Amino acid sequence: MPAYSRAEAREWAREKLVGAVNCTIPSFTNDLRGINEQAIRHDIRLAKEHGFIGTLGISEISITLPEYLEFLRISKDEAGDDFHLVHHASWNDLEQNLEAVRGAEEAGADLVLLAYPPNFYPESEDEVYEYTKAVCDATGLGVILFPMTIWNFSSRIHPSDIPTRLIRRLIDDLPNVAVIKAEGGYPNIQSAVECNRLFGNEVVISVPIEGDLIPLSQVMPIQLSATSDHEYFGPMIPRVMELLREGKYDDATQIYWQLHPARKTKAGLFQGMHGGSVLNRMAWKFQGWLQGYNGGPLRQPTMRLQDSQMAALRKGLIDSGLEPSMDPFREFFIGRNPA
Repeated sequence: MPAYSRAEAREWAREKLVGAVNCTIPSFTNDLRGINEQAIRHDIRLAKEHGFIGTLGISEISITLPEYLEFLRISKDEAGDDFHLVHHASWNDLEQNLEAVRGAEEAGADLVLLAYPPNFYPESEDEVYEYTKAVCDATGLGVILFPMTIWNFSSRIHPSDIPTRLIRRLIDDLPNVAVIKAEGGYPNIQSAVECNRLFGNEVVISVPIEGDLIPLSQVMPIQLSATSDHEYFGPMIPRVMELLREGKYDDATQIYWQLHPARKTKAGLFQGMHGGSVLNRMAWKFQGWLQGYNGGPLRQPTMRLQDSQMAALRKGLIDSGLEPSMDPFREFFIGRNPA
């Protein structure tokens, strides 16, 4: 059961969600027939050691719902009460998402990141409202509302993907909308600024893109960066957020520029490595492996990684003064905890 009621979700989020939330991609046995418990526990332990306050349990890979819920149970058991587990509400349709969010709550998830299925094609704000309401009504967990360009809403609904007038309705009607992951109309900073101005006193505003987070935090309050592939930088994003909370802006700015080579590398690889409005979760898993996370094989269908991309991601970290794993790339496809 969650540690709060639906009516308390926003108060809980304001108090507890202070820091950075990374992403954990499920790990599998080497024959790909089951999930790898030791590898999952390894990744949760390391995320805690790196200073993250929680993790998103990624569902956008080839995994069954029962396997995913077991992955959440293992993650929560390893995490304990002081590390917040976020359910990834990204399944095939509304019916399956309702089943998944109820199962995630039973498995110990603390929060929900709401996504919209690829086959969901709304032509009005009301359709987005009704879908969002159905998921929120199905759970007692707090929900992260996520305006984002990959939903393909912008040409029919609004250039910001989920307009603030619709966000206003959702906040007014759904007490467990507790966080806005402000990436509407990506890439830009307007969504974060607008959501903070209009809703910052009611719900937590999250800025997940670290290149926006560090400068924006120096001119407006940002308590949360969730959810993103922050594990690529090891402990650096939790560290810089602590500096920002302490008002040590010069030190935070120094880290911003330190990470700039790695940041530019990621940006330069984005179109070739991701593309098609689908994030390359194998690439994210590799990025984590460079910082000591498990890595390991993913089932098909999965996007691939090329040697040139892996080499560039590692070099970006080296150029940023970090110390990524120098193990042979073949070791990534085995994982640090083979089973």
